[in-house]
Amino acid sequence: MTGVQFGELPLLTENNGVFSCAFSPDGMSFAIGLLNGDISLYTTSNWERDRTLKGHSDCVRGIVYHPNGNQMASCSQDETLRLWNVDAGTCAHIIIGHGGYLNGVVYSPQGDQVAIAGSDGTVRLWDSVTGDCRRTLSGHSEPVLCIAYSPKDEQFASGSEDRMVRLWNVITGDCIHILSGHSDIVWDITYSPQGDQLASTSDDMTIRLWDVETRACRHVLNGHGNNVYGVAYSPRGDQVASGSADGTVRLWDVETGVCLHTLTGHGNSVYKVKYSPKGDQIASSSGDQTVRLWDVSGGSLRVDSKGHSQQVCSVKCSPKGDQIASGSLDTSIRLWDAQTGECLRVLRGHTYTVSSVVYSPQGDYIASSSGNTIRLWNMGSGDCRHVLTGHSSYVEDVAFSPQGHQVASVSHDKSLRLWNVATGDCSATLNGHTEEVLGVTYSPDGRQLATGSMDCTIRLWGVESGELHQTLQGHERFVRSVAYSPQGSQLASGSGDATVRLWDVEEGECHFILIGHSDWVWCVAYSQNGNLLASGSMDKTVRLWDTMSGQCRAVIQNFQDAIRAVDWNTTSDGVYLFTGCDDGSVLKWQVVEEEDLCSVRLQWSATNGTLTMTGASIQDVQGLTQINKQLLKQRGAVGEPEHMLREVSKKAMTMASVVFKLKQSSDKAVQDPSSNEDTSSELPSLQVEETES
Repeated sequence: MTGVQFGELPLLTENNGVFSCAFSPDGMSFAIGLLNGDISLYTTSNWERDRTLKGHSDCVRGIVYHPNGNQMASCSQDETLRLWNVDAGTCAHIIIGHGGYLNGVVYSPQGDQVAIAGSDGTVRLWDSVTGDCRRTLSGHSEPVLCIAYSPKDEQFASGSEDRMVRLWNVITGDCIHILSGHSDIVWDITYSPQGDQLASTSDDMTIRLWDVETRACRHVLNGHGNNVYGVAYSPRGDQVASGSADGTVRLWDVETGVCLHTLTGHGNSVYKVKYSPKGDQIASSSGDQTVRLWDVSGGSLRVDSKGHSQQVCSVKCSPKGDQIASGSLDTSIRLWDAQTGECLRVLRGHTYTVSSVVYSPQGDYIASSSGNTIRLWNMGSGDCRHVLTGHSSYVEDVAFSPQGHQVASVSHDKSLRLWNVATGDCSATLNGHTEEVLGVTYSPDGRQLATGSMDCTIRLWGVESGELHQTLQGHERFVRSVAYSPQGSQLASGSGDATVRLWDVEEGECHFILIGHSDWVWCVAYSQNGNLLASGSMDKTVRLWDTMSGQCRAVIQNFQDAIRAVDWNTTSDGVYLFTGCDDGSVLKWQVVEEEDLCSVRLQWSATNGTLTMTGASIQDVQGLTQINKQLLKQRGAVGEPEHMLREVSKKAMTMASVVFKLKQSSDKAVQDPSSNEDTSSELPSLQVEETES
């Protein structure tokens, strides 16, 4: 299977070059104008072709829906304008009048007029009901290639091979201004949704953003390597998309003029780009006979930020949810904007691998571990406030107390140390583990600490007394990560035995053994409501588990390397998971739970280069959406992957159920040891080979 770009949706394949395209006002329909004169209509809910409109005998150079969606206009190189009844799929009017190709068409905001850009150098305004010509506007000295109405309905603009953009008064038909600046043919123009700005594209390989009121050019956008044909504003007006003869689509920030993303995949010129009415998708039409669809909801397009140069060992979200901190083998700490994936700051000072990072509860400090030391960083200044020394060997993990006045650290020296944040002094050293200590976490109330160790145990400590409360045993290999549920009643542990265990904190007993990973489980983290647990593994997968049932809800597969860090963040607009990988990437995922379904989608990736994935499988364990299936099939995927995921989920659930039933049976036997009754029939039948096959 070939690689799939994140944010990419299935492509629409035609048997001819695609020149023009348009979304209906409600976003439920999508029209494509072809080089052979056909118009294909698609339903956007499943992106399947609904019908084909025939009538034009040459390339459909422009296509647009009426504002109410019941009519569509198309113009062609056959020198005709056609007005279509969308519901019936019939042609209501055929309009002839221009002396040459018709290059662009647009409805007025009220829909009572249709404006046409003609190769005869004129702009003509037609009545959309009667098909009568209302006015002919002259002024351009070369063919007019594009036209656009202002949303304010006070003016419209036209662009021409004469390199000029003209602004026209809607009422009088007078040319009120000429925008000059392009050094070659102007191919496309469009107004911003607010009507205060105009974008134009040209064969000079640039996009120009013009201030409509002052007529000044605000930005010249450079970056494309060939002629720029199509341009579109996002519905919010904060971004511009452009399509070029270089085969790429670029997204630009309107305020700064900076290129945010470059979308690749087309094998020929990109003629048109269009945003869906909601702004969650972009469509790009090309001479390669395809329309490519890009998911841009919530910033889900790939962000190629400069990232860590080596493996990411730790990822933590700030208390406010606005930043992400990551620590790496490259000895640096990076702070990322949680919304955009932009790297905001790099903290340097450690000389060895940064094994752990964590924010204070107030978000004013970060604690990090590296080598034998812990550093406390002031988030306001970025300065290191304290360097904590005392461990005699490598420090694996650090944690802030819920109150923020204390930091706990664990080390290969087999100890747990507690530090005073204000002074940087060590207030206690707790010993008990017989091997290296790898993970540490505070209970939500701050009264207890849990530690995991190479000695295969989890130990629970009293924070005030320093006394050992319990030792939890069951893992067959080292315990790498421990985490309390937000309620504090449950504890999760990830181990080198490739399992995750869920423990009852009060009883100290294991309720579930979560089986599914095929290699060491390196990290575990609860969602902020405690319903889901994420686990990352050396098997290059992240699994999401239901903490009440032990069922595997979703699997994120085929990372480029092992997953060493996971953390959650919940905001007003969704639930998000952050992952840190051995390939140096930090990724943000949106997790959506809807009844029995749990879906995962990438929001951004911060990498040292471009992230692509081969054989990717990002889906709910109950199955892929139809659109995702289309994309995977187009890229060579075979079989029904959701079936395999259901089997994985069933195995995990079966094993969890077995463990729980064994515990119940064991409890009954302990409660009545004198009973001679044969209780073997009450034990679950352990057909392990059949269950795991």
